[in-house]
Amino acid sequence: MALHLRRAIFLLAIMAAFALTAPTSHATTRSIVHFDGFKAGTVVVRTHERRLYYVLRRGHALRFSVGVGRAGMQWSGITRVSGKYVEPAWRAPASINHGVLGRVIPGGSPRNPMGVAALTLQGGEYAIHGTNNPGSIGRFVSHGCIRMYNADIKRLFRLVSVGTRVVVQR
Repeated sequence: MALHLRRAIFLLAIMAAFALTAPTSHATTRSIVHFDGFKAGTVVVRTHERRLYYVLRRGHALRFSVGVGRAGMQWSGITRVSGKYVEPAWRAPASINHGVLGRVIPGGSPRNPMGVAALTLQGGEYAIHGTNNPGSIGRFVSHGCIRMYNADIKRLFRLVSVGTRVVVQR
């Protein structure tokens, strides 16, 4: 009898451990991690990792899961945040327009791929933005923009300013 009771308690303990460690939501994927080589306040995107890092202080950063450019649409370089927008409207870029030039999806629309907020990058072609398609996070899916969960872009939006340095690495 005691052996059966111990087995049952052991199985319950294992089940409880799995329940406590299982992700409860994909609404956010940020964590504080060890991260060196960049000044505090810098945004670093590592497309091969599908991660964005916001450097907090020497040796630490907030790490976020992101969606990045698909094959042939990835880029790398150093730029700066040029604008901050809440519920931005979206216009298809010429590269994917296919005859619908001028078609705009208003901000706040569930069809708007920009999500709840966007940080535009100098040059105007790319942005770091939210998404209404959370299944795209962690994948190679965009035309060069960096996609974040809406909860994560809200957090990053509060942390950065226009002029914040952004480093994109492949």
